[in-house]
Amino acid sequence: MTLKPVGRAVKATMLSLAMALGVTACSNDYTVSYVYMTTSKTLPHGLINAYQVDYQSGFLYTLADSPIDAGGRDTVGLVVAPNNLFLYTVNNFDSDVVEFAIGTDGKLYPENTYNIAGSLPTAAAIDAAGKFLYVTFTYQNNPNGSELYTPANPGPGGICIFPINSNNTLGTPTTVNVGRNPVAITTSASGNYVYVIEQDSASSANLLGFSENTTTGALTPLAGVTINPGNVPSNGFASGPNPSGIIEDATASHLYVADQTLNQLATYSIANGIPTLAATATTDAGPMGMAFDLSHKYLYVTAYTANALDGFTVGANGVPARSTVAGSVQTGTGPTCVTISGAPSNANPSHAVYLYTSNQLSNNLTGEQLSQTDGSLDQIQGAPFGGSALPTCAVTVPAFPLR
Repeated sequence: MTLKPVGRAVKATMLSLAMALGVTACSNDYTVSYVYMTTSKTLPHGLINAYQVDYQSGFLYTLADSPIDAGGRDTVGLVVAPNNLFLYTVNNFDSDVVEFAIGTDGKLYPENTYNIAGSLPTAAAIDAAGKFLYVTFTYQNNPNGSELYTPANPGPGGICIFPINSNNTLGTPTTVNVGRNPVAITTSASGNYVYVIEQDSASSANLLGFSENTTTGALTPLAGVTINPGNVPSNGFASGPNPSGIIEDATASHLYVADQTLNQLATYSIANGIPTLAATATTDAGPMGMAFDLSHKYLYVTAYTANALDGFTVGANGVPARSTVAGSVQTGTGPTCVTISGAPSNANPSHAVYLYTSNQLSNNLTGEQLSQTDGSLDQIQGAPFGGSALPTCAVTVPAFPLR
């Protein structure tokens, strides 16, 4: 299936004109960013809830065309291009990725649909240079494209590697194999490494690391990582039995992995791409999504089972300690992802910083104003904000032109 593309030349002209004039459909005086939340509806397609963020209050106003067709069934996530002009949805049941252009008013324009070289994708990430889109998937295909592994015949998955063209279309993908049940992926701020976490119940070494060829996007397992074929575990770095969230800091010197069975946040120091466990911290039950504040002084972790958001203060050594002012803040039911909205460096610095969590079982978004002074959180008036059924994740895109 391919969505009918909107005239790219027309949109590009409109975007360029808006950029030249330095305006958006909603003035920068009133809208600081846009929030997009995917939901896992299977028939006919998943949905994207779209909101604009009021800069004075953090209140979310639903965009006129929301919810938006995500372009596929069971939309499990989305990722934004570094230029903030495009986003891509990951559709599990259709095993594809859909490209959307982001208008200056926050409206999404479907562009193209791309099939992955595997089945049941789970997550996606873009490298620091914005040149490659990496999509984890659950089961490998035969070389001729037919299914090799399925839920009835389980086996290892892989990573589908899409080159990103200058106009943000995706090129012909290649693949690299991983182990069983990959669930999340992150790329390094250094642009040299990619990390994947798996939930293979037969292993507690479920953190995989790869070096990235920044020219081709190809991935090579790091020393200490063994990718095994067939229905057996692959071996990576110690992570716990059920890792569920992964993020790297802005300096590419520390990696953080949440584990739902251990209810912990593990900190790894990174040298030449190799993660070494440095410390662990206890979380509330069921940690999942993570996000740093704009200064990277504070780290926030959703706790799915506890219906909470855990705040941590990151020390000079990169190790987070539970916040004394936002250690456990109530969210909606089943929080999955956390995303943070704030003014970029070239915008009005007086704009406040806001934090939102997507809540899968209460079908809404929780909103908090985030203090950059101490990391504390104050609920936004009017929160929670309603959404479609079964939200899976949320991201924020600045409303300010950053090009």
